[in-house]
Amino acid sequence: MVDVPEIPETHAAAATRMGEAPLPPAIREVAQVLHGAGHDVVLVGGAVRDFLLGRDHGDWDLATSATPDEVVGLFRRTIPTGIEHGTVTVLFGRGDGRVTTEITTFRGEGDYVDGRRPSEVRFHRALELDLARRDFTINAMAWNPLTGVFTDVFGGLEDLRSGVVRAVGEATERFAEDGLRAMRAVRFCAALGYSLEPETEAAIGGALDTLDQVSRERVQVELIKLLRSPRPSLGLRPMVTTSMWGRVLADYGSPAVEAGIIAVDALPADPILRLSRLLWPLREDRPAIEAVLDTRLRPSRDDRSRVLSLCRAANAELAELAEPAAIRRAVAALGREHLADALAVVEVGPEQAAVIERACEGAALAMDELDVRGRDLIQGGLLKPGPVMGRLLRRLFDWVLEEPSRNQRALLLAEAERMIGEES
Repeated sequence: MVDVPEIPETHAAAATRMGEAPLPPAIREVAQVLHGAGHDVVLVGGAVRDFLLGRDHGDWDLATSATPDEVVGLFRRTIPTGIEHGTVTVLFGRGDGRVTTEITTFRGEGDYVDGRRPSEVRFHRALELDLARRDFTINAMAWNPLTGVFTDVFGGLEDLRSGVVRAVGEATERFAEDGLRAMRAVRFCAALGYSLEPETEAAIGGALDTLDQVSRERVQVELIKLLRSPRPSLGLRPMVTTSMWGRVLADYGSPAVEAGIIAVDALPADPILRLSRLLWPLREDRPAIEAVLDTRLRPSRDDRSRVLSLCRAANAELAELAEPAAIRRAVAALGREHLADALAVVEVGPEQAAVIERACEGAALAMDELDVRGRDLIQGGLLKPGPVMGRLLRRLFDWVLEEPSRNQRALLLAEAERMIGEES
């Protein structure tokens, strides 16, 4: 087990801890170039937060008082990644020591007109003004890798120690600016094991119309991150109390919601499997599930197909079937590849799972597992290509589902001949 360090108690201790950060030498050199030109330069946001928590962190990206044009003028190799928003990508160093880092100018923002993007970006020279535009206090801490100064004007370190997700400044303003922040708030709760600060939680309810304006793909990204976390319930329950649940998933009875949340924590950290369990109470209403997937989340085609397979109402039979042939038919209709996940979603117990395993052991559970193909029937002079061929193969497959030992080429060809004669 990896030892997780204690979160520093003071800003001085936090600065000392950040001094131990494994900052790549080339990143420090980039910072030195900016500093040498008279600009403030800091690490800010998730990298600072996660290093203080002893968690794996993302890229060591920098924020600076230099304008984008000034950044471009200081470095030989740059990419205008998001220059209109103040971000320039700098390529620096050589060989194994080469790094690619994003450098963003300290900035403030105008009104948010679409619930996600500001109408304008204003560049600042002051770090504090940049931190004031950030979403949560735990993401609004900064550290200067050259001077060692740790900046935390909104109490992020204290909230980090208290396990609280708190909006920077006025919570209602933060959520009204960017609708995705509501999803980020509950995602951080799940990912970090934190709780929402009461005023921050209360403000989310008034920002749901802004959340509705956000790209569904962006909402799904946050939900998937939440569902991948160690305890999704810590983010899912706030979604219920803030009324966000019905905007992202679907409204259904409270007991079923709570049961789903409890069940999800116990499932493997597979976000699509967990999403399927949350939608399982809607299994008798496939259009409702499709509406969530197609209008509220928009997952990939493969993920959509998987959720719909795991939420088939017929899967509920897996918890009760005892007759081996009936079990095999149910598994064949589901698809062998989905069986383990379906058993988890339906919450099939170990005894019934063993019954299902015995019934399926060694059995052909898909048409392509039959020991004959259409070409065998043609070469044997039994049939010509056409619709009749498909119907006959399906009858043979059902015959094999009844008794798996029948899946032998000679037996299948003989049975095919009998079936053809029967229909003549």
